[in-house]
Amino acid sequence: MTGLGTASKPVSRVLGAAVTMAALLWLGFSAGWAWAVITGVLIKAGIYAVSAMGLNVHFGFTGLLNFGHVGFMLVGAYTTTLLLPHSLGRASEPAGSWPLWAALLAGMAAAAVLGLLLGIPTLRLRGDYLAIATIAIAEILRFLARSFEFVGKTFGVLGFSGTLQESRPDFITSWARSLDVPPSRFWLLITVWLVVLGVYLVSRWLLRSPWGRVLRAIREDEDAARALGKNVFWYKMQSLMIGGALGGLAGGLLAFDLTQINPLSFQAQETFFVWTILILGGAASIAGPIAGSVIFWVVLTQTDDLAASLLGDLSSATIAGLRFVLVGLLIMAIMVFRPQGLFGKREELSLDIQ
Repeated sequence: MTGLGTASKPVSRVLGAAVTMAALLWLGFSAGWAWAVITGVLIKAGIYAVSAMGLNVHFGFTGLLNFGHVGFMLVGAYTTTLLLPHSLGRASEPAGSWPLWAALLAGMAAAAVLGLLLGIPTLRLRGDYLAIATIAIAEILRFLARSFEFVGKTFGVLGFSGTLQESRPDFITSWARSLDVPPSRFWLLITVWLVVLGVYLVSRWLLRSPWGRVLRAIREDEDAARALGKNVFWYKMQSLMIGGALGGLAGGLLAFDLTQINPLSFQAQETFFVWTILILGGAASIAGPIAGSVIFWVVLTQTDDLAASLLGDLSSATIAGLRFVLVGLLIMAIMVFRPQGLFGKREELSLDIQ
């Protein structure tokens, strides 16, 4: 059995890489190799890859059912943008003075604190209670953001995106113009994927360490891990905080993609986008969320021509709905033919949901 598992690992990597490359080629051809379009899709893919890597720490490695991951993204986004120079809604007086790197770290810290506060009353309970609590806290946070003046109410936070552009090198501007891409978008693309690379390397080191092996043990058999002297509650708390911090980082990056944020930016569907990405890429796979995010956003944004060729001329609203139908069919196909995802392992499906 060990030999079979070892042999299947390269197959998973080759399959995952092939499907991801096919998605990138589809993106290029469907966009007519217009780099402005490609840039927009890859920015989204990178941001949600970071968020999915956080959810992967929760679910893939620890078995924690988090159905409110968007709450961590909301806290990270609002904390980051409120600390940067910004304005609130229609207010004309700017506020905030933190540097970009400090604001992003503060957003991660705030999301980690949310994980701590959420975990204290829920982590000693079974998985369905945590799932309910995470959904509830995400919706509560969204409604609170609509109610308080200091976060802009329904108008939200705006005027903060120039902070990122202040650090843009001149050669990036020239490079972007040669590709006919807005320099601000191209710099965001590079920033996002540098963050993806950094998060991937840190996650790879952390989840392959003894700490990561304890998380796997807790996911597979919590009672056995406790019998071996492991503080299961504390390890689960650390997982919730670290995964939440990555969600907060993704929220901060998403704010720069949107250029302004408001409560409507963080609805429940964002959580299920991240879950779809994790399912496609494979739970408990470190590279899976990255590949799953690329595939998801290519399918979601580049299926107009496919829908028109299959079903004839359709309204834009119908095409928008069909995109989600195609994503749903893709998930169904994955669950039937490769339930472990592109980069996942079949044995990882045997989860003791906590």
